[in-house]
Amino acid sequence: MPARIVVITRPAGTAAALTRRVRACGGVPLLLPASALRRVDDEACARTALQQALADDVLIFTSPAAVRFAAALAPLQTMATVLAVGQATALALRRHGVRHPLTPVRQDSEGLLDHPALQLLRGRRVSLIGAAQGRGLLREQLRSRGAHLRELHVYRRVDPRLDRRHLVALGQLPSSARVLLSSTDALRTLRRLLPGSAWRRLSAAVAVVSSERLAAAARDAGFVHIVRAASALSSDLIDAALGVDRAA
Repeated sequence: MPARIVVITRPAGTAAALTRRVRACGGVPLLLPASALRRVDDEACARTALQQALADDVLIFTSPAAVRFAAALAPLQTMATVLAVGQATALALRRHGVRHPLTPVRQDSEGLLDHPALQLLRGRRVSLIGAAQGRGLLREQLRSRGAHLRELHVYRRVDPRLDRRHLVALGQLPSSARVLLSSTDALRTLRRLLPGSAWRRLSAAVAVVSSERLAAAARDAGFVHIVRAASALSSDLIDAALGVDRAA
């Protein structure tokens, strides 16, 4: 039986560790970046804003990339309550010196909003650290709870460079392949950028997702076969892709 192909849609340049894990588990990684990450245009302004945010009451990091780009601007030394949207983001925070970041049980925006630390926010200074775009759910809910909200964009997403090599690989993609989907933005971008034949080949494979919201988005985009991972951690995604499947 041939090794299973695992399509990795993480941003360009961020999938090295996941690629190694897929190979170590007997899979064949196929890189199909759904975005590329770039520094913000005005780093001096972002650095000043981050230094001010570190003095706020609550800091919320929306992704591992948010942690990485923020730490490149200034040391993440703070007395604030720090929350991460998921375990991967929490791990990145610990690597940059934040000892006890809080994480929700359900690792998405809805789960984060259910966390006890975000229930009594009236009059508190809250910084939301990430990139522009996104769903806007956190922004709306935090403001509705009375928080004095500061949104800080420490990086930006741009379209990836998808070339002939990607299209040739997709043209040969078997339906047994697993597609690791990390966000609805990634899903929308690939659907927009890929030619129709390449998208149909991709969506005929099995989507691996970490939330019911992402599973629903994958269904709406045309995926019929979907597997639910226990979390967005690389180990759980790979277990779902190469181990025992759990239908979403």
